[in-house]
Amino acid sequence: MTETVFTYAAPGLKFGTGASAEIGHDLHQLIGSSTVRPRVLLVTDQGVAATGHPARIAEQIGERGLDVTVFDRARVEPTDESLEEAIAFARDGGPWAAIVAVGGGSAIDTAKAVNLLVTNEGELFDYLNAPVGAGRAPTAPLLPLVAVPTTTGTGSESTTICVLDVLALKVKTGISHARLRPTLAVVDPALTMSQPAMVTASCGMDILCHALESYTARWFADFDAKRPEERVPYCGANPIADMWSEKSLSLLAGAFRTAVRDGSSVEAREQMALAATFAGLGFGNAGVHIPHANAYPIAGRVRDYRPEGYPQDEPIVPHGMAVSLTAPAAFALTFDAAPDRHLRAASLLGGSGAGPDALPSVLRSLMRDIAIPNGLAEVGYLDSDVDDLVEGALKQQRLLATAPRAVTGEDLAGVFRASMEHW
Repeated sequence: MTETVFTYAAPGLKFGTGASAEIGHDLHQLIGSSTVRPRVLLVTDQGVAATGHPARIAEQIGERGLDVTVFDRARVEPTDESLEEAIAFARDGGPWAAIVAVGGGSAIDTAKAVNLLVTNEGELFDYLNAPVGAGRAPTAPLLPLVAVPTTTGTGSESTTICVLDVLALKVKTGISHARLRPTLAVVDPALTMSQPAMVTASCGMDILCHALESYTARWFADFDAKRPEERVPYCGANPIADMWSEKSLSLLAGAFRTAVRDGSSVEAREQMALAATFAGLGFGNAGVHIPHANAYPIAGRVRDYRPEGYPQDEPIVPHGMAVSLTAPAAFALTFDAAPDRHLRAASLLGGSGAGPDALPSVLRSLMRDIAIPNGLAEVGYLDSDVDDLVEGALKQQRLLATAPRAVTGEDLAGVFRASMEHW
């Protein structure tokens, strides 16, 4: 019997310039009245802290009668070690009435892990997705979590997952459960105005791939029927997710290149923030597939690559960049499973071609225009790395299951090899 039910969920949303000034009021609505002055943990990273946004938000929350403690050591591209540090800080400093995350996906994902582990017993690895971790589900409710993105791309403010590198295994994995979804997303486009060009490009490719992967995901009714307790947040492409993904693609077609070229364009920044929000509402329910599965080992096995606009103390392939590097070849692979959707997506992005290369060609042109690296070779990978990359991608079965066709190791090897150089 095939599936007849799809699910849809989303956080509360407050969008617009100045929205981040209202978080103190929002927290009172979420926490309720109390005779004790509520304590709030604000999670951010040092780069975002340097912009002054977290301090200003903390001050405005304090003016509403709440005590705020700031943890500013979230790591760009979190690791098991950085999450364990944040969890220990929160456990030692609690109890908390709510958590606020101010930053990119890394800070928001760190806050999700903190929220899980200050409300539930056990250790981080108990909750990591199998086979890396035990895949335990939370048993206790989580605290209200307000996510305030300062980058446009990750969609973490809308989703039920947090992603991390497990250093000893050199693999990227995550925690996935509906309770991790933030209670409220506060999207203030003004917070993204200081994003460097490469960060805008990388995060924007994450938006784009969120929309494309959810739009081309396996249709929800093509899965086997599930019992209620078997349902997961990623249920496959469905009519509601499609609506958000199409709108996101349309916005990106008009704003992406401008936002990278001219970061001072308020209109382009607002359109990118809307595109990121819409894509998050889509893929947070439909799911993502091959490009995201491939991104995990690409980011986890990085050697010496240090992109402009990111911290230079450690090598890094930023998440959105890692996702984009195999996207053209991945969508060439999946074309035959859903040709109409691939062609529609290419059209929404301004393409006019036909056949399997219609969408990949649009992506390559965009990536070149916004200075994304010219394939895996440019970020340090060789043909001899393909087997290791395939091994890492195959561990992401939760994502690969959402692809519109069955995916083998041989398929992935072909995608990685075709992604060594794009032009």
